[in-house]
Amino acid sequence: MENILSVKNLDITFRTNAGNIHAIRGVSLDLPKGKTIALVGESGSGKSVTMKAVTGLLDSNSVINGGNIFYNGVDLLTLSKKDLREKINGKQIAMVFQDPMTSLDPTMRIGDQITEAMFLHKKISKSDAEKKAVELLNLVGIIDAEKRMKNYPHQLSGGMRQRVVIAIALSCEPKILICDEPTTALDVTIQAKILNLIKDIQAQMNLSVIYITHDLGVVAKVADFVNVMYAGKIIECGTVEEIFYDPRHPYTWGLLSAMPDLETDDERLYSIPGSPPNLLHEPQGDAFAARNKFAMKIDEKAAPPMFKISETHYAATWLLHPDAPKIELPPELKSRLERAKKAEI
Repeated sequence: MENILSVKNLDITFRTNAGNIHAIRGVSLDLPKGKTIALVGESGSGKSVTMKAVTGLLDSNSVINGGNIFYNGVDLLTLSKKDLREKINGKQIAMVFQDPMTSLDPTMRIGDQITEAMFLHKKISKSDAEKKAVELLNLVGIIDAEKRMKNYPHQLSGGMRQRVVIAIALSCEPKILICDEPTTALDVTIQAKILNLIKDIQAQMNLSVIYITHDLGVVAKVADFVNVMYAGKIIECGTVEEIFYDPRHPYTWGLLSAMPDLETDDERLYSIPGSPPNLLHEPQGDAFAARNKFAMKIDEKAAPPMFKISETHYAATWLLHPDAPKIELPPELKSRLERAKKAEI
């Protein structure tokens, strides 16, 4: 498959009063054309920072130590902020943020916010821009679109505001749509509608989509490929089937075990013990070792490489080394995955 976006060995540090935080530590990932990938992990694992680097939206105290971000063969890190803003952001790569109220200007009408990006990136008349804005509002499922063009954000429900944010992101017909927790602030029924909406639009516009989420339920519905992040690194990647039905990293086991399941035998929902490491003090070995009950002595001394499981499936855990003891999936997770497989058939 041809990749529209490739991140290679991205390394980012943030300067703070307390010291330097090594937030992204050699991240590599690929987005195939027309496909959907998901970045999954706990808060602080580096998901949003990685995508902010792609869009050039990193905070001023960030330092990119190394790596490349190739979009259609062009390294975005070699572009000036002006070129990135004028030639890439919105026009080629657009982002949908998790809270629509922080993405929308409360003092501007909806129609003006949608047409603003069109005026910036396209040579288009006001009447054509307004016509396109109405079409976009219809596309994202907003009823009575012409009337809504005159509304302010506070006059819309949360679900409608999120649809408007998606319409703004699509206004310049980007090739890549990055969705940063797009359904977090919405109730469950609206969440499902927004996810289905993005899938439908993806098929119509041949979009390539990146989801940033901690919700594995969302991932199961939308993703083709999954990248599991922990402490600034991708520690497992594969197709959605490989990650859900054949996970190999203990951290991925923990994430899957923490998903609610109506048929689980446990009285309490599983949670991964401990907390992620403080990246002010970068761990010497495997960053997950302190929380991993299967950790070995080598985990304290050296970070594991990415071991190849299949052509599309890789995991960074010493448990995959030929000399490591064979560890079985936790029994409850194993039975849960078997139930999920049967439900799919």
